[in-house]
Order: sequence, then structure tokens, then C-alpha cells
Amino acid sequence: MGYALVNGHVLDGTLDEGGQMAVHDGWAVIVDGDRIAAVGELSTADLVGHEVIDLGGAYVMPGLVNLHAHLPATGKPPKANAKPVDYKRLFDTLSKVPPVLAYFMAMEKGSAKNQLLSGVTTLRTVGGVMDHDGQIRDQVDAGKAVGPRMLVCNTGVSVPGGHFAGSLATEAASPEEAAEHVRQIAATNPDWIKLMITGGVMDASEEGEPGVLRMPPEVVRAACDQAHELGFKVCAHVESPEGVRVALENGVDTIEHGATPDEHILELFRERGAADVCTISPALPYAVMPTSESHAPEIAKANGKVVMDGIIACAKACLAAGIPVGLGTDSGCPFITHYDMWREVYYFAKYCDVTPAFALHTATLVNARILGLEGETGSLEAGKAADLIVCEGNPLEDLTCLRSLRYVMCRGKMTKSPRPRRQPKVDRALDRHL
Repeated sequence: MGYALVNGHVLDGTLDEGGQMAVHDGWAVIVDGDRIAAVGELSTADLVGHEVIDLGGAYVMPGLVNLHAHLPATGKPPKANAKPVDYKRLFDTLSKVPPVLAYFMAMEKGSAKNQLLSGVTTLRTVGGVMDHDGQIRDQVDAGKAVGPRMLVCNTGVSVPGGHFAGSLATEAASPEEAAEHVRQIAATNPDWIKLMITGGVMDASEEGEPGVLRMPPEVVRAACDQAHELGFKVCAHVESPEGVRVALENGVDTIEHGATPDEHILELFRERGAADVCTISPALPYAVMPTSESHAPEIAKANGKVVMDGIIACAKACLAAGIPVGLGTDSGCPFITHYDMWREVYYFAKYCDVTPAFALHTATLVNARILGLEGETGSLEAGKAADLIVCEGNPLEDLTCLRSLRYVMCRGKMTKSPRPRRQPKVDRALDRHL
């Protein structure tokens, strides 16, 4: 038996020519198996043979698409006076754990499940331990684990001394090694390839200089050429203008995070047909929280502000130039949980001066389009996957309505009253900065 969702306000995820998202009253959504069978004004006869769910005036819309997450980490904030985590040593230890045990350790974190229960029905992971992300994806696809539709990068590619080198990414010291690492990662059955081209906030050595170029252009080119030859698109961690330029000149398909662009960079976006993935969430705690709350060094606070400003400037400039801009949370970073995609949607509207309708459209259909999945998900249309969420309030008036959902459906599987595992301390800290 399928489902018939009735008596709700339907937001199909599309925008009209005026940039508005219509609220369709009197529409129903019919689900058969894992597909949407019909959306629109339907008769009583159309509901026969389906479990009728009376939404009682709630809002139904496409499931959210999160373009940027790291499953191994939970988003817990650092403790006061804590020593910096030696990620390379930590992940080297994890790599020696028997694969089956390591896999179940990753599953126990519940990261993918938390993403789903918060309304994310499609997730791209962009750097993990070995091929654990791919294993979780396969378990979800087989119905043996709970989670959203997943596209994974598995391990990324970095350089010696580069961002997450030796932990979430390998260390390629030459173009030849970069190409070989891509081939090795491709053998683990990923969906995308991830490069770590610049440094980040926490590995910057000087105030005001985050995002230092770490991966030489020729290494970027070798990795991208090999990935494209094997049929994979490439996403890249980039947090400086120089890094964005090098990434686009040498074949990267999506810029993760971004930095203030000039006209040359915008033209490179157009030439490559590349997209910018806006990730305000991971920079915001460093940029706006007092260090007594974030427990970050002063240099990280200053650099967090630089990165946050650059991410926002890149998104706004790309939008003005007609370049695709998507959204991701960078879940797993400090204060960035696996259930807060709604915050990234909210930040996008607040800081990038877009309407709630445009932000919701971006988090659904635009994100699906960037992944090449617009024919499968991202909007409520007959024939597409039954990926949808239901919330009590109108997100076109208040995007915080998305933080608590009545239903989540992914590929036709319904979860009623979803309850992701929350971190109240993180919630309270972030809520003060909405």
C-alpha cells in the first residue's frame, strides 16, 4: 500500500518567473513504492488503495539535499584548553582497526541516520576514513541501514602538510602520485573525487591568511584529469582566491567553501560550468562566537571571519553572475552536527540576501541539479523519487520551521515524528546567533 498525503500546503520546490515558490492548497501527493505517482488536485477515487495521511494544514516539500558532510566526526565542540587533535595519528590508528569493526564503529555514530531524520534525503560526503562512507551507502541502498541516498568521495587527496593529509585524505607528493591516488580511490567505488587544495581555518599559521595554497597546480591538474578520464567529477576544499583560481583553471567541478572572487574567477566558473558550494555553517562559530564559548584560539577566530566573509562574497558574486550556487553544512566540524542542514538554509537567506523561497529551492532542486540528480529528486513531481518532508509551519515565512519535522520520507520509506539525536549544548550555542 502506498501513501496519499492530503489536506496540506504543497511546496513543489520550483520557482516561478518572479522567483516565488507557489503554495498549492488542495493538492495531494500520491506515493506508490519509491516513486511519486501524482501531485496535484486529485479526486477521492485517486486515493483508493493508499494509506491516507491527513496533514491538517502542515507543509509538504521536497527532502533537503546536503552537498557537504563528513560522517566520521560528530560536530561536538572542543573543550576549554583542550590540546589540538592530532587527526593524522587518530586516523592512522583507525586505519589499523579490523575493517569490519571499524565499519561498525562508523555506523554507531549514527551520522547518516541523523542526516535523514533531520530531513536530508540526499547526502554527498566529501572525505572519510578509507571506504567506510561507501560501505554505509551500500548498506543503506540494500535496506540494511538507515540513512539518506548517498553519494560519497571516500578518502580525499591532499599533499604532504596539506589539509587533513594522512587522515581524511592521502598525501600525494607529485602529479604522478596524485593520479595514482585517484585510481586507488576509484577502486573503492566512490561517486565523486575530493581534493584538498588549500589549508583551512585551523591549520593556518598566520592571522589573516587562511586558505593558503597547498596543492600545486600541476598536482590539481593530474588529479582532475585522471578523475575525469575515469568518469568522476571533482570537488575541492578551497578557502582563498588563489585556491579558487587554481582549482578552476585545472579542472575542479565544484568549489567547496569558496573565497572572494574577481572577474577572472567568475569567468573561470562559467568556462568550466562549475558550481560554488556555500558552507557558512563551519566558519560561523569561529567568526561570531566569543572564544570563551568556541574555545578556539584568537588566530582561528580572526581567520574564521576571513573565511566566512569570503564564502558569503563568493556565493553572492556567483548568484549575481548566474553561476550555480549550492549548499552544504560541513557536518562533523566543531559545532556542526549531522541534523542542522536547516541552519545552512537559514544562514544562506540571512547572509546572502536571498528569499526563504530561493534558499529552499537551492537546498532542494538546485542542489540536486549540481549532483546531476535533478531527474531523480529535488522537487515533488510525478515519476521522481518519493523524497519529501513535512513541517508544521510555513518555511517561506520562517525557515526555522525546518528544524522540527512531522514526517520524513526517503525513496518511499516513511518516518513519522523523526527524532534525530541532538546535542543540546551545541543547539543553545548556535541559537544565540540566529
